[in-house]
Amino acid sequence: MAYESLKDDLRDVAFTNPTPFGEDGEMILHDELASNIEYVRNAGARLIVPCGNTGEYYSLSNDERVAIVETTTEAFEGAGSVVGGVGGSTKNAKMLADRYADVGADAIMVMHPVHTYVHEDGILDYYQSLVDHTDLGVVLYKRGAELTHEHIRVLSERENVVAVKYAVNDISAFSEGVRTTPGNIVWINGIAERFAPSFYVEGAEGFTTGIGNFIPQKVLALQDALDDGDLRRAKKIRDLLRPYEDLREETGSNNRFSSANNVPAVKYGLELADQYGGSVREPLVALSEDDQKRAEEYYEAISNASL
Repeated sequence: MAYESLKDDLRDVAFTNPTPFGEDGEMILHDELASNIEYVRNAGARLIVPCGNTGEYYSLSNDERVAIVETTTEAFEGAGSVVGGVGGSTKNAKMLADRYADVGADAIMVMHPVHTYVHEDGILDYYQSLVDHTDLGVVLYKRGAELTHEHIRVLSERENVVAVKYAVNDISAFSEGVRTTPGNIVWINGIAERFAPSFYVEGAEGFTTGIGNFIPQKVLALQDALDDGDLRRAKKIRDLLRPYEDLREETGSNNRFSSANNVPAVKYGLELADQYGGSVREPLVALSEDDQKRAEEYYEAISNASL
């Protein structure tokens, strides 16, 4: 299987789309999901990542995950690539990879391992088993120490390992990883717009976005500026987007855990853009009224800005 077309799409903005639930959080609203996908597709998106953390992966059943990927693939209509998140046990991840392939996905993104007890050799065995199992492209998702740079170096030489989503805020380690990894893989900045210029300088060819689901043109303009090597323009756009991104990193009200606003802020942004955001599932909660007001202010500033 040729993976160059997939890699080309990975060298762009990765739209990590949220999952639209009904008011009580029970049902997934597939018509609304399709509409949200069409919205970013029409804006020029080339890469969609359903069932990631922004999609509330760990709050979904396997059947729900497959249905989401199927709806996403159908709504994207071949405009680019669809990369579905998989995780959990080896058997579970393999099963999802097979079912995603059946509904038309182009690749899987292996969620960062969350097992309580791990061994470095066992982690490598886990990834190699998944890579060997599927012909889909495989994106490695690094969010912590468990997936090591040595693991990435070994895995990078496998044909269907196409990219690393690097979601650790350590530019020095990222730079070293890019420099020392032998395989022909795409490095993606996995911590979104705020750090896109810095990671671009050190070798990132694309970045992930959550806010792009409701302000796609502005986010795609940031990628265009980076592709053109226009760092001054890229920083200007980054600074425009930063307040909303900073809001996503906050704890929210009555909470000490970081980034609890991440997903609800994206869903609220969709509502501001006249798209469907909807509720979140536990263990998340909706934005507070104060945070909603701030989101409205930030969204208005972004929407009214000319680039």
